[in-house]
Amino acid sequence: MSTRTVPTPQDLREAPKVLLHDHLDGGLRPSTVIDLADETGYGGLPTTDVGELSRWFVAAADSGSLETYLETFAHTCGVMQTEEALARVAAECVEDLADDGVVYAEVRYAPELFVERGLSLDAVVEAVQDGFERGRKNAAERGKQIRVGTLLCAMRQHARALEIAELTVRYRDQGVVGFDIAGPEAGYPPTRNLDAFEYIRTSNAHFTIHAGEAFGLASIWEAIQHCGAERLGHGVRIVDDITTGTDGAELGRLAAYVRDRRIPLELCPSSNVQTGAVGSIGEHPVGMLAKLRFRVTVNTDNRLMSDCTVSSEFAALVDAFGFDWADVRWCTINAMKSAFIGFDERLDIIDNVIKPWYAARV
Repeated sequence: MSTRTVPTPQDLREAPKVLLHDHLDGGLRPSTVIDLADETGYGGLPTTDVGELSRWFVAAADSGSLETYLETFAHTCGVMQTEEALARVAAECVEDLADDGVVYAEVRYAPELFVERGLSLDAVVEAVQDGFERGRKNAAERGKQIRVGTLLCAMRQHARALEIAELTVRYRDQGVVGFDIAGPEAGYPPTRNLDAFEYIRTSNAHFTIHAGEAFGLASIWEAIQHCGAERLGHGVRIVDDITTGTDGAELGRLAAYVRDRRIPLELCPSSNVQTGAVGSIGEHPVGMLAKLRFRVTVNTDNRLMSDCTVSSEFAALVDAFGFDWADVRWCTINAMKSAFIGFDERLDIIDNVIKPWYAARV
């Protein structure tokens, strides 16, 4: 057994990891944003210098406001309005995740955001799926194996949730594994989309809901109890239902229900700091939630805006909370158990990819 228990950043890059919460339009390479702006005639970029643009995205996202954070997507979505652009971004996404050691990822996006130049929703989905497959093949040629599932998002401030839910079911045999709603939480409760969630459920399909990021416990409660969410996108505000004291932690009714039911939390530490959900990584409840054995998973949210990878998120948790290999393995298996692909596929990746690699380190 290895005596090295503290994972280094390089070790973490080599480790097999699982990613459940990553936005396609939040993970572009800065150089690709510039290339696509030139190719598609998009003139809204603040700069065309790669280094400056990379820094601009991070700085603009460091606003402490979810609404302001979301404004950065005007530029990434602005350059992703053609099939060629969508396929390129999707392929590069898979390649970048594979290079970071991700062996399974669920990447999400809102098809309705990419129809400004006349693409149909179906054309958007097919272009992205083609790109994902191209990226998988490119990664495999370099010896990197990765499986990618797609989540289709509806924007909660719009009125197309049912339409996107139907799109999800229509393409579930072509790589789309689930449904989500995203966008600003305040003023747009998940119960506005009950018809979409009912359609997904009665179609025996899967869905997660962005809840408990910028808004509080009410959003989480609605997502679970009214809408039937299988997972919580972020869910960080569940901490508001946990009281800590000298005698330990006392869980409120909702927090206890979430833990008892093993409802996965798609936690995104760096993003939560940027949107003001928490003050710093060190103040993030992920450490406490892991100790209390909630079903914690560690995610990127938007790699461009947060200048992060799954590995760097874990490295931050190593520094802030003393995570060791056992913690990284536990979060990774949590995520794989919570994926929206079939049981046999999940078990295969856990037993034949994840556990063998970590066996020598835990």
